[in-house]
Amino acid sequence: MLARSFLPLFSVCLSAANSTSLDLDPAKTEIQFTLHDVLHTVRGTFQLKRGSIHFDPDSGKASGEIVVDVTSGASGSDARDRRMHKDILQSQRYPEAVFIPDRVDGKLAPQGSSQIDLHGVFKIHGADHELVLHFQVDRAGDQGVASAHFSIPYVEWGMKDPSNFLLKVDKTVDLDVKTSLHGF
Repeated sequence: MLARSFLPLFSVCLSAANSTSLDLDPAKTEIQFTLHDVLHTVRGTFQLKRGSIHFDPDSGKASGEIVVDVTSGASGSDARDRRMHKDILQSQRYPEAVFIPDRVDGKLAPQGSSQIDLHGVFKIHGADHELVLHFQVDRAGDQGVASAHFSIPYVEWGMKDPSNFLLKVDKTVDLDVKTSLHGF
């Protein structure tokens, strides 16, 4: 149901006071999800509404938000998508999922690979959940790619389990994030 690849484009600019701003471009962002069941794997997409992250590399303090349009979720099956929106995500009631970063651990290397952890709160389905996104950042000049993989325990977080006596699905959904970076 939820997880595949999340491909946002960050526009990065350094500003005064040694802070970094990352602006996500929804037109160049792809969010994909993957959910496994005993017979096959369901893949789908969501759209980014908006996003920006601001952080001080020295202190690690972060702010901003990444907003996903939950109503845009699509898996390629109209019947499955209707059930996903009505029964599991309840997207009419909870149309957005929002990640609000508060801290960044790690440093961006001037070239090559870096590990960055983005800590924050993920607001989904009417509740707040602590979440850490572990990013691998590969940088060459002012270009780069950031990628992360994480899982969301959607049943534990209060969403309905779509399993029944014939269909058994995982209780977590895996997300992969790939982000093109430029201008840093």
